[in-house]
Amino acid sequence: MIKAIVFDFDGLIIDTETEWFHAFQEAMARYGAEFPFEFFVTCIGTVDGRLEAFIEEKAGKENVEAICNLGRELHFERMKTVDIREGVKEYLAEAKALGLRIGLATSSRREWPERFLKQLGIRDYFEVIKTRDDVEKVKPDPALYLQAIEALGINADEAIAFEDSAHGANAAIAAGLHCVIVPNESTKDIAFEKYHLRIGSMSDMSLAQVITHLT
Repeated sequence: MIKAIVFDFDGLIIDTETEWFHAFQEAMARYGAEFPFEFFVTCIGTVDGRLEAFIEEKAGKENVEAICNLGRELHFERMKTVDIREGVKEYLAEAKALGLRIGLATSSRREWPERFLKQLGIRDYFEVIKTRDDVEKVKPDPALYLQAIEALGINADEAIAFEDSAHGANAAIAAGLHCVIVPNESTKDIAFEKYHLRIGSMSDMSLAQVITHLT
């Protein structure tokens, strides 16, 4: 029996990732370096230092901090016009109506999802939020999901994780959750090795239909 759903944040609730790519592409260009999409997709869903290493290689060690700061500034500006992804609010409301518990597991710092969840008016749906601040290792390590289901008081096979990235899907599967992939514009063409169901958006199937499909 499914008792809970656990959402990723970046790229799933709002498409922060496509804007992140364009922001860092512009930041790198200002320093005379390219930021290929093929490299960018390897960064999605995790935080492991590979971005900084790439910038150092392409633009010099002395420019890493400046490019990272510029990229974040440009991303912040771009995020002012980004809206919630299709079907997210409907899934949250349906989960509530079905009596399911709702959690969130993200590799970002807590302040990042908290700001947008409040801005979008959906913060109160989430009774558990686990972030980079709570674990030693982020996705694809399963720690975030393991902490989320422990806080929700359920077994892993009683929860469905919703993810948009390969790193996130690997983390959810490793933790033992059912995993539904909902790719965004940046992740729709990458290879997902592990998942139980893939849908184009949350408007494609109701949450009840997803649960029926998985169980």
